[in-house]
Amino acid sequence: MDPTYLKPTEIIDSHHPAVKEYAFKLTEGCSSPVESAVRLYYAVRDGIWYDPYTPFHLPEHYRASTILRKKRAYCVPKAALLCALARACGIPARIGFVTVKNHLATRELLEFLGSDLFVYHGYTELYLDGKWVKATPAFNKELCHRHKVAPLEFDGRHDSLFQPYNLEKRLFMEYVEEHGVYADIPVEIIVEAWERAYGKERVRAWMRIYDSGGDVRQRRFEHEEVYRE
Repeated sequence: MDPTYLKPTEIIDSHHPAVKEYAFKLTEGCSSPVESAVRLYYAVRDGIWYDPYTPFHLPEHYRASTILRKKRAYCVPKAALLCALARACGIPARIGFVTVKNHLATRELLEFLGSDLFVYHGYTELYLDGKWVKATPAFNKELCHRHKVAPLEFDGRHDSLFQPYNLEKRLFMEYVEEHGVYADIPVEIIVEAWERAYGKERVRAWMRIYDSGGDVRQRRFEHEEVYRE
C-alpha cells in the first residue's frame, strides 16, 4: 500500500486541527478501522449537504477543513473531506473519479449544465482489511428521500456505489466512464474535463460569477423539483 495515501496535502488537509478533532470525536470508542470508516462515511454523507452550485475551480474550493466548516459541497469536496478524515485516523484513503449519467436530476440543474452527464463525479476509496473499498458519500439522506432514492449505505467491506434505479424502478444513475484514482484533488484536470463536456464559455462564466463573489443560483438544490424523463 502506497504511504502517500496516508499523508496530508494542501487540499486533503488531514493534519488540520479541526479535521483531526472531528475525526477523533467521531471515532471515539471504535474497535476497528472498519467501524471508524463507517462512522466517518455517515457523518460526511448526512452532515455535509449536497450542493452542485458551489465553487469548483480553485484548490480552496475542495479543502477538507473548509468543507467541514461550510457544511455544503458537491460530490468531489465531500469525497475529499471523507478522505481527510480517514487519513487523520490512520486509514489509507484516495479519491476516485467517474463520469455518470444522472436520470433523476432537477430541471434547473440540467439547464445549468446543459447535459445530464456529471463529469468527474468523485468518490472515496478506503483501504480496509487489506483491500480498497469504494465509498460514495455524495447525497445526504434528506435529498435521497426527496428524489425517491434509497440513501447509499456503507459497511466498510463492500463497495458503496450509486444504484441504477430509484425506489420507483425509474433509471437513476448510470456509470459511463472511469477516470482513475488520485492521492489529491486534480483541480486543473477536473476544470479542463468540464470545459470539454459543458463548453469552455459556460464553465468560464460560472468561474467569473464565483470570482466576483456572486452565487450561481439563489435557489437551493434541495428545493428544486426532480425532473422525470
